[in-house]
Amino acid sequence: MNSASYDAVVIGSGFGGACVAHTLSAAGLRTLLLERGGWPCRDDQDWNQRAILIDKRYQSDSPLLIRQYGSADFKPLYANETMGGMSIFYGGASLRLRENDFARWPLGYAELEPYYTRAEQLLGVHGQAGEDPFEPPRSAPYPMASVPLTPPAQRLRDAAQGLGYRPFPIPLAINFSDPARPRCILCNTCDGFPCKLEAKNDLAATLLQQAQAQGLEIAAGAIVARLVRQGGRITAVEGLDKTSRQPFSVSARLFVLAGGAIHSPALLLRSGLGGPLVGRFLMRHCNGVVAGVFPFATNPKQVYHKQLCLADFYEDHRAQYGTATGVIQDIYTPAPQVIRHFAPRGLKHLAGLVAGHMQNLLCIAEDEPLPDNQVTLSNQRDVFGLELVQVQHRYTPGDYTRRDYLAARARRVLRAAGALLFKTYRIDSFSHAVGSVRFGTSPEHSALDPNCRLWETENLFVVDGSFMPSSGGVNPSLTIAANALRVGEYLTGNFDKV
Repeated sequence: MNSASYDAVVIGSGFGGACVAHTLSAAGLRTLLLERGGWPCRDDQDWNQRAILIDKRYQSDSPLLIRQYGSADFKPLYANETMGGMSIFYGGASLRLRENDFARWPLGYAELEPYYTRAEQLLGVHGQAGEDPFEPPRSAPYPMASVPLTPPAQRLRDAAQGLGYRPFPIPLAINFSDPARPRCILCNTCDGFPCKLEAKNDLAATLLQQAQAQGLEIAAGAIVARLVRQGGRITAVEGLDKTSRQPFSVSARLFVLAGGAIHSPALLLRSGLGGPLVGRFLMRHCNGVVAGVFPFATNPKQVYHKQLCLADFYEDHRAQYGTATGVIQDIYTPAPQVIRHFAPRGLKHLAGLVAGHMQNLLCIAEDEPLPDNQVTLSNQRDVFGLELVQVQHRYTPGDYTRRDYLAARARRVLRAAGALLFKTYRIDSFSHAVGSVRFGTSPEHSALDPNCRLWETENLFVVDGSFMPSSGGVNPSLTIAANALRVGEYLTGNFDKV
């Protein structure tokens, strides 16, 4: 931080923060981005399954305190943190919400569609329009075409088609074709791993580098403690440097919060902002992984195969619950040592032996927004002296109904592909967390206005997934990016009024 004053300060470097920072810097605004994580290492250890999945190379110094699945106690969960947010670890899935998913939103799909198109272009998404049975209208084709399926994905596609389903290629933000950048080599360490080659179009490899060339200043290792308000305006952000522990204070005309659906409400709560709705209505999808055990090695060449998606069942519960059902996606199998590590006691050896014969499907079911699923602050403090973040979460019977409905169909596909045994695993992480600072049309029912401005302030906007009033049934990354581009355009066009 070379100066204490900027046109704009963006807090967080995930899909929301990176897209807004890219837009603001392109417009010539003097912009500072603050991120508590460091830059990805991009070395051999980033493809080491033990280093990433067991030893948690990128885990935060500050645990989240989580109470979920009916537990009586809060238990620590150490999430990853790095420049580029969760884009560093995601598998590139870039699906749009569908028109019916916007029923609870203050805007419709048509208003967001141009920004979906722009986000796909910026992220270099490879896809194939017209094969998704519930694909919403598009104003332009995908920037790049999908690549041929690898053998494990082809096996599942043949099985699904044999059952009468309509599998289609997952739209992926991975560089398979641009010779100006490192291209994907179809390795099996993509989903859940940083890309050593920068072939995954994560935000640190794409938008943030582009924004730096446009003048964006980035401060890594910046622990943001609070926002300072005077009257109806935010005047400064205060925090400390992660390494030196030296405090900082930065002023600006405009502030954009994009710390994610857990850390953004926590910062607002520490700052005394937002009122009783901040932190509530947290969603994260009701996800499960269905593993099938086959009588043969499913991926002997260890190739990438997160390529296939099934959306045939997307609308099956809309009439009953008012929600999407969700989608099923192909997902990789971790290495035997990882399977052994996380397997229940007594099954570790067997689990390691069958790992090479497993193939998995991820079920992503929409979950309902509940006011008691919320983010709060603990009385305990972390190593930086800040209150630890508490998250309490439970699913409704309808959430489980939709997840189990998808899991039953995933088992059908795996069985048709040759699987003999099945096991369904629940997901404990909050990688799809959304909804805790929702936007809407009135301060009585939302924390943000339709342009994602905190109702009680003139110059604070929130653009991560916490703005979403419903989760839909697909990975939220592309929707967060599209909305951030929408808000960024609004901010650049109205900067003199903010």
